[in-house]
Amino acid sequence: MIAMTMRAANIFISTSFLFMLISNALSADHGSSYLARGFSPVSIQNGTTTAILVSPSGAFAAGFYRVATNAFAFSIWFTGSSGKTVAWTANRDGPVNGSGWLTFRKDGGLALLDYSGTAVWSTNTTATRASHAELLDSGNLVVADPDGRSLWRSFDWPTDTLLPSQPLTWQTKLVSASARGLLYSGFYTLHFDTNNELNLFYNGPEISSIYWPNPSNQPWENLRTTFNSSRYAVLQETGQFVSSDSFKFEACDLGEKVMRRLTLDYDGNLRLYSLNETTGNWLVSWMAFSRVCDIHGLCGKNSICTYLPKLECSCLKDFEVVDASDWSKGCRRKSNIAANSHKLRRNETNITTTQDFSFRKLADTVFYGYDLDFTDQVPIQYCRRMCLDEVDCQAYAYHPGRGECYTKVYLFNGRNLTYPSTDIYLKVPKGLLHSPEVASTVTHECKVHEKEVNTSSPMSKDSSSKFGYFLSSALTLLFIEVTLTIVGCWVVHKWERRPDITDEGYRIMTNQFRIFSYKELQKATNCFQEELGSGGSGAVYKGVLDDERKIAVKKLNDVLQAEQEFRSEVSVIGRIYHMNLVRIWGFCVEKTRRLLVSEFIENGSLATVLFDHQTISPVLQWNQRYNIALGVAKGLAYLHHECLEWIVHCDVKPENILLDKDFEPRIADFGLVKLQKRGSRALMLSKVHGTRGYIAPEWALNLPITGKADVYSYGVVLLELVKGIRVSSWLVEGEEEVEMAVRCSTEILKEKLAGEDQSWLLEFVDHRLDGEFDHSKAIVMLKMAISCVQEERSRRPSMSQVVETLLSLVE
Repeated sequence: MIAMTMRAANIFISTSFLFMLISNALSADHGSSYLARGFSPVSIQNGTTTAILVSPSGAFAAGFYRVATNAFAFSIWFTGSSGKTVAWTANRDGPVNGSGWLTFRKDGGLALLDYSGTAVWSTNTTATRASHAELLDSGNLVVADPDGRSLWRSFDWPTDTLLPSQPLTWQTKLVSASARGLLYSGFYTLHFDTNNELNLFYNGPEISSIYWPNPSNQPWENLRTTFNSSRYAVLQETGQFVSSDSFKFEACDLGEKVMRRLTLDYDGNLRLYSLNETTGNWLVSWMAFSRVCDIHGLCGKNSICTYLPKLECSCLKDFEVVDASDWSKGCRRKSNIAANSHKLRRNETNITTTQDFSFRKLADTVFYGYDLDFTDQVPIQYCRRMCLDEVDCQAYAYHPGRGECYTKVYLFNGRNLTYPSTDIYLKVPKGLLHSPEVASTVTHECKVHEKEVNTSSPMSKDSSSKFGYFLSSALTLLFIEVTLTIVGCWVVHKWERRPDITDEGYRIMTNQFRIFSYKELQKATNCFQEELGSGGSGAVYKGVLDDERKIAVKKLNDVLQAEQEFRSEVSVIGRIYHMNLVRIWGFCVEKTRRLLVSEFIENGSLATVLFDHQTISPVLQWNQRYNIALGVAKGLAYLHHECLEWIVHCDVKPENILLDKDFEPRIADFGLVKLQKRGSRALMLSKVHGTRGYIAPEWALNLPITGKADVYSYGVVLLELVKGIRVSSWLVEGEEEVEMAVRCSTEILKEKLAGEDQSWLLEFVDHRLDGEFDHSKAIVMLKMAISCVQEERSRRPSMSQVVETLLSLVE
């Protein structure tokens, strides 16, 4: 009897469970806000956009969003907008075809599968108590457990749009779409950098740069602060945006009960939109740029972005567009004059003379960045001579009122600018100049027309077609939105009344980056008399320039690159700027000589201050040591994750950490090893780089080198900051290798840190501090060091994680 009862109960439970699955599947087809774990997979239906989930209020829907004839993404969209505007996409760069489906797997992961059953996207809720997925009225898709606790949120993985109450943090960023109507990732990002500042970044095919806020200004000039390390920003329901770096703005229709979205558009402009629920159209209620030609990357090299008579990109005279559908490729010299253009480059016999060139004037024009040299208070004839004497000079900019001269190696981000009045003089062979030294307007006007996405074509087109869509639709739309916004929003009017952000002096992140002659550096260093130090890459000498700036000149050893390759790589290093990196001011390349010129750092290296007990250097106090650890971590995190090219240092050690007058750390010698190419996961090197005691184990194992090699070296530096002596001095009797000393010491520290008695710290921490140190910070530094020097590199933290951990105690 009992057995029969149990059997009946099991049948009832199974039937109920089956009924629940069927109910969920049916409700999914009709737009439920709730999906239970184990529901029947939902497939793409009839090649149309299909809602699987609808929020309780009906404002948002989630499901299969049609992006081409037979290509779909799993997206969340606004149901009230006329075009079903997308707010979030799971698989924006990998759409599935018409036979894909969505499933909530038994392991707890919500997943999107392609035709072969391969997961192209899934939540990180595998092996959890995930019980259901729900689309909230905020537009947030949540995977939760039976107790209602969120295990995964779409708000934590934004694409190009931020919704009200959705936070932007140090872990998240907005990435623009590639073109209007396409969901692919584009060239623009909005994120917090390691200096705690919210910025817009252009990462194009040829160039990369920060373009907002004005990179020429200091943070306080941009009304920003870098002291709040929380790195948090949010758009409020009322239309107010607030950020931890003090940046804030308000919508022109400030108030409640308005559907809003903050979107980083495909054209690089950040806009706040408000939905007109009657028409279903979006109105711009705030935007970052009203002068859209200030956005980097709209037009390629050798071209100009203009507003009149219409918004368009135009090639310079005697240039033609490389690809009319892809303006990122810019313009090149016309084929009928290309044979003469070689004179702008150094030929093999080196017989080109300055008499072979003249200049074409472009009045009130600027090309932002990429300066070879800068000189002020000079006549225009001197500026002209500078460009003639430099083989790589393509043009020079001259400000007549101030006598400022900028020679240019590349011509990017061109636009007209009447104030401050600056002229560009384009260097051309004399045979190409019919009227030398006269004003010239741009020619070959490649007019741009609005284009819509062709949904009959596959979404997997190459980047050139995507950029063609991007630019063609961007420029016209921008002009219309600028006009509407100025007329309709008093906030935008208020914003435009702020002081104009100008290219004051053409300053860029690589301010005054230039090419030096060997003779000039000989004079500055008094024939290289005062040596500051030397290492495997070369010796460093102190010098003083004619303008009385102190410099450090490094003579590089074993530089085998050809001249042009060396120039190219150093120009990338010269564009890098961070407060915890030594500033590169220029270089010299003559015959076999290769020299780097950088700023002079007053207090020398950390090695001298920390280890040389014979000098009169003051003992580093505990707060200074912790600040050095944090600053070095920030600098490495920038190199690994945020700078213009992803760079692995490969020789992190106290000798390469310099201290300025305030004992702030600056990392030196970054970028000397071959630069890690953007998008690659690892760097293969032909020989071991670095210094014994700081070299990661993967060097000896001949494994690909990644940023985790720097993490290991940083861990050793952390140990030395706490102990105050070289790790090589930790060798005990019977040990022959310094690597073994690191391994043994970390094992001992791990055991001690696991115990409750922490009195041993007084003996371990540098005795010169006389016990004056923060115990909690010391423990965190040692634990972090142990984590960094693990043998298995996959278990080491990233430098961004290190920064966050150290910052947590500062806060």
